[in-house]
Amino acid sequence: MTTETYRDPWGIPHLRAGNARALARAQGRITAHDRAWQLETERHRAQGTSASFLGSPAAAWDVLARRARLVDTARRCFEALEGRDPETAEWVRSYTAGVNEGLPAGAARTPEFARTGLAPGTWEPWHPLAVWLATHLLFAGFPAKLWREQAVRHLGPESVPLFATDGPATAGSNGWLLSGARTTTGKALIAGDPHRFIEAPGVYQQIRLSCPEFDVVGLAVPGVPGIAHFAHAGTVAWAITNAMADYQDLYRERLRRTERGVAALGPDGTWSPAHRHTETVPVAGQPPFEIEVIETPRGPLITPLSPASGHRPPAADGEAEALALRYPPRVTHDLGFTALLPLLRARSVADVDRALDAWAEPVNVVHAADTAGGTLHRVAGRVPVRSRTNRTRLAPAWLPGHAWQGWHEMPYGELTDGAAVMANQRGPAAPLGVEFAPPHRADRIRALLDGRRTWSAADLPAIHMDTHLASAAPLLDRLAALDHLTPGAAALRDRLLAWDRRMDAGSATAADYAAVRSAVVRHLAAHPAFAPLTEPPSPTCPEPLLPWLALTPRIGFALEHLLSAEELYGIDRPAVVRAALEEVAAEVAAEVAADVAADRPARTWGDTHRLAPWQALPGEPYEGPALSGDHDCVLCTSAVPGVTDLTVRGPAARYVWDLARRDGSLWVVPLGADGVPGAAHHSDQLPLWLRGDLVPVVTDWDHLERVDLTDTEETDA
Repeated sequence: MTTETYRDPWGIPHLRAGNARALARAQGRITAHDRAWQLETERHRAQGTSASFLGSPAAAWDVLARRARLVDTARRCFEALEGRDPETAEWVRSYTAGVNEGLPAGAARTPEFARTGLAPGTWEPWHPLAVWLATHLLFAGFPAKLWREQAVRHLGPESVPLFATDGPATAGSNGWLLSGARTTTGKALIAGDPHRFIEAPGVYQQIRLSCPEFDVVGLAVPGVPGIAHFAHAGTVAWAITNAMADYQDLYRERLRRTERGVAALGPDGTWSPAHRHTETVPVAGQPPFEIEVIETPRGPLITPLSPASGHRPPAADGEAEALALRYPPRVTHDLGFTALLPLLRARSVADVDRALDAWAEPVNVVHAADTAGGTLHRVAGRVPVRSRTNRTRLAPAWLPGHAWQGWHEMPYGELTDGAAVMANQRGPAAPLGVEFAPPHRADRIRALLDGRRTWSAADLPAIHMDTHLASAAPLLDRLAALDHLTPGAAALRDRLLAWDRRMDAGSATAADYAAVRSAVVRHLAAHPAFAPLTEPPSPTCPEPLLPWLALTPRIGFALEHLLSAEELYGIDRPAVVRAALEEVAAEVAAEVAADVAADRPARTWGDTHRLAPWQALPGEPYEGPALSGDHDCVLCTSAVPGVTDLTVRGPAARYVWDLARRDGSLWVVPLGADGVPGAAHHSDQLPLWLRGDLVPVVTDWDHLERVDLTDTEETDA
C-alpha cells in the first residue's frame, strides 16, 4: 500500500503505511513539514551549533553540549544500537530519511529560516539520539549538586533539607490511573499532564501511527521516531511522570597539563591521560571561538580547567581543577531506543512492562492499563549504584569509594483502592532519588479522586484544572500570628485568612497572596544570613546551570520549609512576614485608589500570572494570556516567587486515555499541531488549553481528511 497521511479537524497528523519502516519514514516527513524549524533548532542544539544562526545568546548552551560530548555519545549509542538491535537502527534510519525528504518544503513554509538565513541541513541516523540526549541532559537536575555544595559550604549540612524541593528548572508531571473498579465503564482510565517548559512550537506532537503491526495515538517528541511517553495502542495505554531519580554524577577532578596533553588524578593515586581536543564554536555576527574538550575516566569535563581553589583539598603547584559529568548513556552507549518499537507493538501491560526493561533515560514512573483489566505501576530507567556523596554532592575523583557499582533494580508500585497517583512525590522511586516534589499535588489529586467512587473520561479534565494551593499554609499561619498591624495590613491579613486558597486567574485575593509571598521571598533573600549565597558563582560555571544557583528562586520554591523550620539562622521570620505584609498593604492601597480614580477593576492573579512560552527565536513582544494555577497546584503553572509571576513551565499537554473506547479518549496541547506561525493550526488549541477543555481523539479514518501532497504519498519501502 502507499503511505497515507490524514489530518483531523485540529490538523493532527494520522499516518498509515504498510510496515513499521515506511511508517517511520512518514512520521519523519510529516514532522519536518509541520515542525521544520523546531527539528533543525533541536538538531543544532544537540550538536552545539545553534549559535551559528541564533547568535551569542545560544553560545553558552553550545559550549555545554560540546563539553558534555553529546554528539560523540549519540554516535556511539547509534553504533551500539546497530549491533544490538539492527531492526530498530533501520527504523531510525527510515525516520531520518523522511525528515530529509520533508525538510525543504517544511523550511519553505516557515518564516524563521528566512529571518535567520538558516538553510535546512541533512539528518543522519544518530541525530534523533542526539536530540533525545540534549532534551533530557538537565532532566535529572544534576546542577542541584552544585547548589548543595555551595549551601553546605556557607550554611552547613543542615541547610540541605531546608532547601530540598523541586528545583527551578526541573520538569515534573501529574498522572493518575484508575482501574475498572473506579470507572463508569468498568475499564481503566489513565490521565495526567506533563509539566515542562512551554515552548513554541510545543515540545509534544500529537500524532497517530498505524500499520499492520500496530495502531497507536499519542504524544511524540519531534525529532525522535515512535511515541515513547504517552500513548494509546487500542488494547493498552501508558503514560509517565518524571521519577525524580538521581542518575548523573559530578566529579571534582584534579588535573595537570603534561607534554602529551592533560592528566587526571584517579582514586588509585596515579595520573591517567585524559582525552583532549579542541573545537570551534561558530557564532552568528561574531568571530568563532575555540574551546578545549577534555574527558577523564569519570566523564567529560563540563567546566574549563581553572587553578585549584581554596575550597578544595591542598593541591600541588601547577595543578588545576574542573568538574566531570558522568551520565549513563556515556558509560553504556545505550539510550534505551530498543524499547521504542516493542512499545508500539504492545498489546497488554505485560508487553509494556517487558519493553520498559530496556528503557534507559530519563528515569520515569509509568502507569499502564489494558482492556483485559491489567494495570502496571513501575519505575523504568537506569540508575547507578554508588555512594551517598555521589548522589548528593560533588564526588572527589581522586579518592576511592566513588565508582559506580552496577545498577539499581527498578521498583514497582501498587494501586490503592483501585487508583495510583504520581506527581513527582516520594513513591516507588524514593530509593532512587534525593529530592522530590512536595506531596501537595499528589495528595490533592488523591483527595479529588476519592471524592467519588467512579469516574468517566469526561469527568477527569476537571482534576487537571484544580487550583487549590496547599503550600500556602505556612505563610498564612505566620500571618495569623501577627498582631499590632496597621489598619491596611490587618485588613489585608484578614482577607488572606478568609481566602479559599485557590489560585484562580480572576481572584484578587490570590494576587494579594502572591504579592505577599514574593515580598517575603525578597526580604529573606536580602537577609545577611544568606549573603554568602549571593556571591557570584565561579566564572567557570556553565551559564545554563546558573538558574540552579540563584538564591531568590531557591528561597521561593523552598519557602514553606523555610517558614516552618524550628529555627532559621537567627532570622526573625515574624518580622520578615510583617514587613512584607505592610509593604504589600501600602502597595494595594495605592493601587485601589488608582483603580477607583480610573474606574477599572481591582488587580487579579491573572493580570501578572501570564503565559510566556520559550522560543528559540523570540518574536515580537506580546502580553500572554492570563493563567490560573501555581507551582504546587494540580494546575501547575509555575511562576518564580520573588522574581516573576510569568509562567514558562506548565502542562505541556493534557490527556485522558480511555480503555473502554479509544475514541472516548481526550487530549490537548498548549498551542497547536502546526509549528508554523500564522498557520491555521498553530495555536488553535490554546483557548481550549486555557479553559481546561480537551479535544477528542479521532480513530475513524472516515472522519479524517486525506492530505494529497506528493511529498506525503510514497510506496512503502
